[in-house]
Amino acid sequence: MTSLGLNIASDLRRARALGLDLLDAQLLLLHALDKPSGDRAWLAAHDDETLAPEVAKKFQGCVERRLAHEPLAYIVGQREFYGLSLHVDRRVLIPRPDTETLVTWALELLRDKPEARLIDLGTGSGAIALALKHQRGNLQVSALDASTEALAVARENARRLRLNVRFMQGHWLDGIDEKFDLIASNPPYVRTGDPHLLALHAEPEQALVAGPDGLADLRQIIAAAPTCLSAGGWLLLEHGHDQAEPVRGLLQDAGLREVGSRRDLAGIERCSGGRLDATRGIHEPLRRPGQARG
Repeated sequence: MTSLGLNIASDLRRARALGLDLLDAQLLLLHALDKPSGDRAWLAAHDDETLAPEVAKKFQGCVERRLAHEPLAYIVGQREFYGLSLHVDRRVLIPRPDTETLVTWALELLRDKPEARLIDLGTGSGAIALALKHQRGNLQVSALDASTEALAVARENARRLRLNVRFMQGHWLDGIDEKFDLIASNPPYVRTGDPHLLALHAEPEQALVAGPDGLADLRQIIAAAPTCLSAGGWLLLEHGHDQAEPVRGLLQDAGLREVGSRRDLAGIERCSGGRLDATRGIHEPLRRPGQARG
């Protein structure tokens, strides 16, 4: 690879000639300069400045990693999510803007419950749990993940952002004997062998893949959720672009009411959810998934 290290303008041109988008090149250079990602205007104002040798070397290493298709977020070590700057690395899935749809929906449902109890299942970097706690400081937020490595990332994000979230290790709702006003999750939902996995090769497979139809983990969560929801509590789930209908069916079969879906910024039904009947346990028994609807 051609050596970088002349000045800002020429090095950005060389990075682009090697195949990088201008935005990627700018963000990588800002990272090498130890400047905030929002300082792109600074690059334009100082485009004739020569890079220090250590900065040029760091930038060249970043460019090589990006050309090898490593995600930008892993290279710079952070990703913006719902107004928060989260540390991310190969231990966790990179938070996507689509998931902000789930956070917005949860905030709407909890508007009149300032001290509601909620849990984020499969928290990864902590994105959902931390965003909700940041927006509503009185919420009692728990976050669970099966991966000790993911929990280490989430805990560090909570510490750095000074957000009080309770973290737990476990597999979905196994062994949980608490009641929550809201359960939220962005679980794995990609089908085994899906060709899209090639573009996601750098991210942890266990956070992506969920069996032949991509619904394995969604089924487990939906089956267990009713016993962990308070009366009138909500279950909100992110899922694949073509999974809204089957997920709504699973929610209905589990006995949840007001089942519906929300669309992401691209207009795709990205999240689905339902509410446990506020009178459940008083007037009628809970249906189990697969039991015929009355």
